[in-house]
Amino acid sequence: MLRMKVVVIVFAFALLSAYAFAGITFTTIDNPADPTFNQLLGINDAGVISGYFGSGAVSHPNQGYTIAPPYTTFLPDMLPASVQTQATGIANNSSRAGFWSPTNTGNGDANFGFIQLVKQSGTILYLSVNNPLVASTPEVNQVLGINQGNIAVGFYNDANNLPQGYSYAVSTGLFTPVTVAGAVSGAATGISNHNLVCGFFTLPDGQTQAFVQTLSGGSLITFSAQNSSVTQFLGINDHGVAVGFYIGTDTFPHGVIYNTVSGKATYINDPSGVMGTVLNGINDSGQIVGFYTDAAANTHGMLVNRTE
Repeated sequence: MLRMKVVVIVFAFALLSAYAFAGITFTTIDNPADPTFNQLLGINDAGVISGYFGSGAVSHPNQGYTIAPPYTTFLPDMLPASVQTQATGIANNSSRAGFWSPTNTGNGDANFGFIQLVKQSGTILYLSVNNPLVASTPEVNQVLGINQGNIAVGFYNDANNLPQGYSYAVSTGLFTPVTVAGAVSGAATGISNHNLVCGFFTLPDGQTQAFVQTLSGGSLITFSAQNSSVTQFLGINDHGVAVGFYIGTDTFPHGVIYNTVSGKATYINDPSGVMGTVLNGINDSGQIVGFYTDAAANTHGMLVNRTE
């Protein structure tokens, strides 16, 4: 556990472009430090976004950041002493989740989960969050989402290098499995303030489906896009709306929005995402963040606003 005061802030200014399509506005938000690879992963109700740039290839380490409205200035969000950090989730109380690596070999870098808490004094407290059941080589622990109750979700890799979902409560320091009966693997990827968890699981036949379930283990909702063998939910808001993606027959990911109350699924793709769109986070205003891949195979951060 590290405890530090932030005293140095490096600023970067966003590269922005917007495109309106069928009642939806897609805005590209890229850190100019690497305009070829950005992913926006989480957004809270104030519109503050967590994400990172850098593909993770050798000499292109993941570098975490946050960016707030009007989306012009990036603030670095790196675990101290890390070589790579992905800032994956951000709660309304500014608690953040993520994972980090001490190396940047570009192949087989171990990663470790953390939670970042902001004290009233402005002091930042980092908590190491690594499920002790991890058994993979290299070690893989990733914290992917967090709510304002400081309950986080993520996954670790087992001895077969298969992901296994869990939740972690800061108040107790306890890990709880988040699994689906009959699945060989899975991950918990997002959690609402009502402790509604989303994620995905894989069955023995290789079919990967999305799920939503309360942390207490209530009714399980599963979803699979038609004619797709892979569907994943990656984020969920307090209205029970989950976002994620499915793999289409073209082998590219396509964005999906799923309302757990109505059972309605909506599919959207960034107009520039000719090689895929992924939706990763959603707030209670319905703002969505994610990323898309363009015709040149560059990955860009994406903010989605519905205009009707």
